Amino acid sequence: MPGDDRSRLLERSIKAMQRTAQRSGAAASASYTLIGSIILLGGLGYGYDRWQGTAPWGVFVGLMLGVIVGFYQLARSVWTRK
Repeated sequence: MPGDDRSRLLERSIKAMQRTAQRSGAAASASYTLIGSIILLGGLGYGYDRWQGTAPWGVFVGLMLGVIVGFYQLARSVWTRK
């Protein structure tokens, strides 16, 4: 009997975890897009600075564009979800 209770508890826990993961999919994707755009565009700005010697303007512009693009994608995913 105790083993049967554990298996039911484990099954309910797994189902609850799956429901939570399905509900948070859009938010997780938007957060990864935000972080990824900041890192990617900041890195491109850094590369441009190294290539052209314009430090720190390339990094600054790249990071600002990354924030803008990331928040745009975040807002788009939140507003389309409603």
